[in-house]
Amino acid sequence: MVFNKETAAKTAELLLQINAIKLNPGNPFLWSSGWKSPIYCDNRVTLSFPPIRNYLKEEFAKNIEKQFGKPDVIAGVATGAIGIGLLVAEALALPFVYVRPEPKKHGRQNQIEGFLQKGQHVVVIEDLISTGNSSLMAVEALREAGAQVKGMAAIFDYGFDVAKSNFKKSNVDLFTLSNYEHLLPLAVAKRYITETEEQTLVEWRVNPAGWGMEVE
Repeated sequence: MVFNKETAAKTAELLLQINAIKLNPGNPFLWSSGWKSPIYCDNRVTLSFPPIRNYLKEEFAKNIEKQFGKPDVIAGVATGAIGIGLLVAEALALPFVYVRPEPKKHGRQNQIEGFLQKGQHVVVIEDLISTGNSSLMAVEALREAGAQVKGMAAIFDYGFDVAKSNFKKSNVDLFTLSNYEHLLPLAVAKRYITETEEQTLVEWRVNPAGWGMEVE
């Protein structure tokens, strides 16, 4: 679910402008999962553009308080959301921690880096939601550490059914600045893609794994 439509449209346009989101239905990208995809999203690019990262920071800060109330701590999911998560924590004048995919193999063997007390209320920041698996692993680590996770906020969500199911099972509320539904019509209107290419992108989102096999 997006925070609001105006933010969703503007965020999508900014991501397209700086090529954080690339659309190429004719020459699909290969994801690490093995899926072939007509879209590739790397929101870490936003950190290199001060006006855009500031916009994202401000929208996160404003809408997190509206949706979740002010938490005690902001947590970023490593590695993609460490930068934006820290900016959001700074905007809200809150402590910041980040969560690794798994505990370190050496030193203190931390999975959560930073100071976190049991019972503290946490909002988790993500840069991108695909299946939701890695994001929810971070939530589980925080819960195991005794944190009360109020919800998750992300820059962009593909809107896969599997992700919706995973977040529901984990009882985690997810809000995003933008998502796939707001991206596609904007991309057509701004001539990043044609209406025919939009249809390809719609078909891919319905069954990304199957679509990938069809185009091989």
